[in-house]
Amino acid sequence: MGNCVAKSQAKDSDSDHDVEFAAGNVKLITTKEAWDQYLEEARRDGKIVIANFSATWCGPCKVIAPYYCELSEKYTSMVFLLVDVDELTEFSTTWDIKATPTFFFLKDGQQLDKLVGANKPELQKKIIAINDSLPECKQ
Repeated sequence: MGNCVAKSQAKDSDSDHDVEFAAGNVKLITTKEAWDQYLEEARRDGKIVIANFSATWCGPCKVIAPYYCELSEKYTSMVFLLVDVDELTEFSTTWDIKATPTFFFLKDGQQLDKLVGANKPELQKKIIAINDSLPECKQ
């Protein structure tokens, strides 16, 4: 499902196995029900959801995964989700994923923005822009 544009994939030692896709505050979505639950909680709490549709075999996905986890720890007012397109193939198809990684930015379940590809500066730029547009939270 989807295309992952990467250089030729020579099998190097352990590099494929060392990447944590769901660390920090990233929530791994394994069912449609879990997706619905996190979106409902975010809607209720007025939070933005960032959903990363990814694949464990995808080189660019592996490159950006640790950065995505870092961002989840920095921007705790947002909900960071991870969907493995191979685990939830049918669900991912409903989001029209053409390439991995694809990031969706959602508010109240509606798409605010989208980013296709492992572009760290662009991902951070979009997160900052959305974060800056939010009203200050009183905690």
